[in-house]
Amino acid sequence: MFAMSVSTRLSPPRPHHLALRGAMMLGMLGIATAAATARAEPSPTLDRVSISVGAFSADPRINVGADTQFGRIDAPESNPSRTTIPRIKAELLIGDHHALAFDYYRYDKSYTPTLTGQTTINGQPVSGTATADADLKLDLAKMSYRWWLGSGNDTFGIGLGAAYYNANLNGTATGVVNGETATARDSIGEHAFAPLLEVGWRHAFTPDLRMYAEASGIKKNGGRINGHIYGGNIGVEWFPFKNIGFVADYGISKIKLHRDSERDADLNVRLTGPSAYVKVRF
Repeated sequence: MFAMSVSTRLSPPRPHHLALRGAMMLGMLGIATAAATARAEPSPTLDRVSISVGAFSADPRINVGADTQFGRIDAPESNPSRTTIPRIKAELLIGDHHALAFDYYRYDKSYTPTLTGQTTINGQPVSGTATADADLKLDLAKMSYRWWLGSGNDTFGIGLGAAYYNANLNGTATGVVNGETATARDSIGEHAFAPLLEVGWRHAFTPDLRMYAEASGIKKNGGRINGHIYGGNIGVEWFPFKNIGFVADYGISKIKLHRDSERDADLNVRLTGPSAYVKVRF
């Protein structure tokens, strides 16, 4: 009986025992791998999901020239008073290095320049001083796919996507024509989609204190409207709470659009100034 017991203990494992042990080992390895993946975190410069809501305190510089149904309107560069522009941003991280990003703002303010140059009303040149009382609206929305390089406290990103912009100018021009006051009213509006390129850098001093720099370019050629929109900003993020923080940055946007049609129009806008946001992250 003793010999039989020893023989039984020393006999080689059977194939189904090996398969069972192998399956158990693979299962344990799979569980360990899954646990490690679950614990894996992206770079501390990135958030899984983030939404920023705030405003851009812009110092605008605007230049408009347009052919209207009543004549030509030309306005030299004007510097309206500083204005607040609402803005919203969002980013969704896919995996650890890829993301979808969204950015939207709208400029909607009165525009009252003094008209000069080749300004005409009802086909007649304006003498003396002419003015415009208008409302300028500019919507800009950007959607991009971003690829973030790096996993430490510094990441560098490149983004490709599309932008939608919509510009409208609606108002009244008043001036002296042949010794009499003349008034003309018209509206001009165009919208288009254009390709978008973005680059960015982010640095984390700690998971709750970070800085970033971003730049983007939009270029549209061909069709009724063409031109470019360039922008950039540098800022800091501070999270006094785990999921809620504050963002402050300084940025610039340069917008130059040309409508090529029977009634040409040119719009040049430069917006510079600080922005502030409340940022929620998950």
